Amino acid sequence: MRVTWVGHASVLVQVPGLNILTDPVWSDRAGPFGFGPKRVAAPGIALADLPRIDLILISHNHYDHLDLATLKKLYDRDRPAIVTSLGNDAILRSAGMTATALDWRQAERVGGATVHVVRNHHWSSRWFVDRNRALWSAFVVELPGGNLFFAGDTGMGDGNWVREAAALGPIRLALIPIGAFRFQPGQMASGAHIGPVDALDVFRRLGASWGMAIHWGTFRLSYEGWATPPRLLSAAKRCAGQGTRRFGAVPIGRPVDIAPMTAPPPPTFDRAAILRCLATGEGDALR
Repeated sequence: MRVTWVGHASVLVQVPGLNILTDPVWSDRAGPFGFGPKRVAAPGIALADLPRIDLILISHNHYDHLDLATLKKLYDRDRPAIVTSLGNDAILRSAGMTATALDWRQAERVGGATVHVVRNHHWSSRWFVDRNRALWSAFVVELPGGNLFFAGDTGMGDGNWVREAAALGPIRLALIPIGAFRFQPGQMASGAHIGPVDALDVFRRLGASWGMAIHWGTFRLSYEGWATPPRLLSAAKRCAGQGTRRFGAVPIGRPVDIAPMTAPPPPTFDRAAILRCLATGEGDALR
């Protein structure tokens, strides 16, 4: 398994016989009609340099995750299978693309993989009158060498969605968001976005062999500093101690080879303990 973080929630995952792309966004702005947050980091791979894409996962319909201009170029070039959650297929169909739209806990076979659409905690809208008329989701992709988990865009909510994803089988790699969580001083999470502390807890509860931090450093969607998400994640890992070194941020555009599945020692920590630790050290100073 070779993985390249393109930026934000866009990740290229390559396994033998299958190239997977999550929430592909190559546009300069995340919004309609040329408005919306502007990129602060170029895509880690030029769109023209992507290998043939076999499968695209689309978590929900926000503009920083469902980018019709990018999707249309990839669709016309490669005709990939597109799997998303209910209602988002109508948006794609309006632009001449076909997708498979599934409810939570449904699955679709694509090539040698099985794609499960699983629950997370978010919301949807592309305009003023369509709030929550399409579904949002995470994904578990069953692969021969171990499952891929893509969290999409999510807050913690009841947290049971983590257990539901883990129940589908051992996770080799988890793609977990760490950014866009701070809308007031000191905030560590929002209703719709987990921050680094909760991302670390998600990694622990998934029991994943490896984890990659995504959804930071590409579009400014909230008030934390550009480098605060990975720095806060590093600080939280030091507070948590053993079992957390396998989850971290990677440079944009740098391919990473994911080692085979192993059974790492489960991290033993709780959120409250990490927050207490951060309040007495570098985490409390990060803005």
